[in-house]
Amino acid sequence: MLSVEALDAILTIGEGELIEGIIVALLATPQLALFFEKFPRMKNAVTRDIPRWRELLQARLHETNVPQDLAREVLCYQQSQLLTSSQLSAALPQILLLLESLDSPFFGQMQKTVAETPHLTAAQQTLFLQRWRLSLVVQTTSLNQQLLEDERDQLLAEVEQRLALSGQLEPVMVDSDNAAGRLWDMSAGTLKRGDYQLIVEYGDFLAGQPELLKLAEQLGRSKEAKAVPKQDAPAETWRMLVREPACVPEQVDGLQRSDDILRLLPPELATLGISELEFEFYRRLVEKQLLTYRLHGDAWREKVVERPVVHQDFDQQPRGPFIVCVDTSGSMGGFNEQCAKAFCLALMRVALADNRRCFIMLFSSEVVRYEVSGADGIEQAIRFLSQRFRGGTDLASCFRAIAEKMQGSEWHDADAVVISDFIAQRLPDEVVMQVKDLQRRHQHRFHAVAMSAHGKPGIMRIFDHIWRFDTGMRSRLLRRWRR
Repeated sequence: MLSVEALDAILTIGEGELIEGIIVALLATPQLALFFEKFPRMKNAVTRDIPRWRELLQARLHETNVPQDLAREVLCYQQSQLLTSSQLSAALPQILLLLESLDSPFFGQMQKTVAETPHLTAAQQTLFLQRWRLSLVVQTTSLNQQLLEDERDQLLAEVEQRLALSGQLEPVMVDSDNAAGRLWDMSAGTLKRGDYQLIVEYGDFLAGQPELLKLAEQLGRSKEAKAVPKQDAPAETWRMLVREPACVPEQVDGLQRSDDILRLLPPELATLGISELEFEFYRRLVEKQLLTYRLHGDAWREKVVERPVVHQDFDQQPRGPFIVCVDTSGSMGGFNEQCAKAFCLALMRVALADNRRCFIMLFSSEVVRYEVSGADGIEQAIRFLSQRFRGGTDLASCFRAIAEKMQGSEWHDADAVVISDFIAQRLPDEVVMQVKDLQRRHQHRFHAVAMSAHGKPGIMRIFDHIWRFDTGMRSRLLRRWRR
């Protein structure tokens, strides 16, 4: 079958201009204009999708077959181009019958041509074929336009759905242009309003707990830059100017006020031994008002000092992915559950901004895993937020799952975050040794986010950092009072 793309090549139609016109019309729609005005950070993210739209429209033209009637007319046109004037004149009646059966727009004009000039000259043949080609170009352009407009309507419907999703989640998930781009990429799934409304609700809860959001940002950016000597950096000479006496002073030339301790007059030095005058002595020393000898020959000259210098490069330590473990035991229900989920949402926000991965594991009687920074991250986040916390606390299985995850090459620099009230049994010795080995040999860092002031210190001693967010009634009232 003849494709629309092949037909464009036969008739030398510039389909690129048609595609660009459709894209310009899509970008000029009021929906996009209003969205860009309200969410300027999302503009770059949306416009990065333009090459994909262009490829999508191009693929549509490549895959769509030409209607059979138009394909037969094009084939007849190609065969007619190979005929001489006399051969084409003889074939005109059959071509006329074919166009009539195909209901071709060129039939009327061809019928008139056959009636007026049954025998075509070379010039008339060229004019005839050009008019026929022009008719085919009009038909093909109309076909292209119809296909591209249909595709534009479908694309606009998809974009509107993604705009609605991104617009709802932008205040919750976006704090940088990079996060806006990743959120737009993640919005390509088939989600309905009721699905992502749960993220909006927890985003509103997080906005009401600014201390929790600040804690997540501090944890996510806790790795600081360190100075690393530049490899193979040769020592360089550093020149600096200092002042020094040109000659050694020898003759007393009078008195002056200065801070030169070595030339103090004895009465000034005596005041230093009197406790009542000690502070007065230091004041005059700072103000350079002590009486000192002035020596003759006190001249100065410039001197150049050279010393080797090695440059330092300040390299930012790479921030690795998050492996977040959330305690879903019964004691973590209620307000603790809301805080734990909101904190994970805040870590997801940090991961999107810093282009990091975020992997969430729920541990109770079993371990359930969600990766909320992938292409289907929004769907995974919704599934995680829909979970209910009930059951027991099995911290040992949590740490075993973390250690297993960190064995992968993609997670070699991951930070582990455990969110719990830490009211649980002590950890087995083999688990403690495994965690210490990861900390010592592989430089992994373990963070504890304690949701209770009654967590067992023996369990939390294993962590590199302990971030406390007490969810007790007294702490909640204090935080509200401070706000």
